Amino acid sequence: MKEILAHLFEYKTFTTEEAYSILTNIATGKYDPHQIAAFMTTYGMRSIRVEELSGFRNAMYDLCHKVEFPGYDLIDLCGTGGDGKNTFNISTLASFIVAGAGYHVAKHGNVGVSSGCGSSNVMEHLGYSFTNNRDKLQRQLDEANICFLHAPLFHPAMKTVAPIRRALGVKTFFNMLGPLTNPTNPKFQAVGVFSLELARLYHYLYQETSKQYSIIHALDGYDEISLTGDFKIIDNQGEKYVKVEDLGFSPIAPTDLAGGDTVEEATAIFRRIISAEGNDMQNNVVLTNAAFAIKTIHPDKTFGDCYYEAESSLLGKKALQSFHKLVSA
Repeated sequence: MKEILAHLFEYKTFTTEEAYSILTNIATGKYDPHQIAAFMTTYGMRSIRVEELSGFRNAMYDLCHKVEFPGYDLIDLCGTGGDGKNTFNISTLASFIVAGAGYHVAKHGNVGVSSGCGSSNVMEHLGYSFTNNRDKLQRQLDEANICFLHAPLFHPAMKTVAPIRRALGVKTFFNMLGPLTNPTNPKFQAVGVFSLELARLYHYLYQETSKQYSIIHALDGYDEISLTGDFKIIDNQGEKYVKVEDLGFSPIAPTDLAGGDTVEEATAIFRRIISAEGNDMQNNVVLTNAAFAIKTIHPDKTFGDCYYEAESSLLGKKALQSFHKLVSA
């Protein structure tokens, strides 16, 4: 690791193969935790190259506990996190809305590291028991249209780096890997990223796959559609600039997306929104993210049609039913 750190300090980069080897060694405990912390910190101070991201992604995925569901056309709604905005759990709520609309969702999530409360924190507090048992996950898909994949149960690298990430408390390159390493390898991916540079790196990597994807970045820094400002979407057809007004909304204030300071507060917000008791701003945000996820599956549909599907799921309590079925499955 000393040679690797010296390499980075000299502003040199790694090939895909070198990055693959480094992350494999991190995951298998071959480096000292202090060295890993230094490595992760250094990457937080420089841009990652697509070859490096590809190597890290390949290693994480090859090492993970994979689960396959033949015959299911799965979608994952997952953000990188790391935007520092401390919003309520938008992608998790949107996932249940999409599931309530009749689509199969394999939601990849984790505890909060650089934010107050991640999707796993909320799900656990709401009574969901994490599992990596394929039969249980399939039962969840069959009964609730959604299964939840708690990342540490599937990725051995997480066990090694989790305490280091918690201690650092800031986004690291591991934030970039989460949406790229869903252990079900879903056919569809609606992913939010914290920077436009990373969105374009994702686009490059996804182009090498058969996925249908939408990569979302709000231009004011959110890793999801925030409706606080305009956003970019990069999909199989190319890059698009979308204005909030084009969707029929007026921009909202960042305070409308506040996620609370504790797990209890975040959970209370989640319960209100999933029960169709959120305010208009909260509902519009989760419904818009759900609509673009549905549009990822059906690119031929209009945003209005996809939004109507999402709205019917939330206001018709189908999303809530999906949530209750998942927790009890």
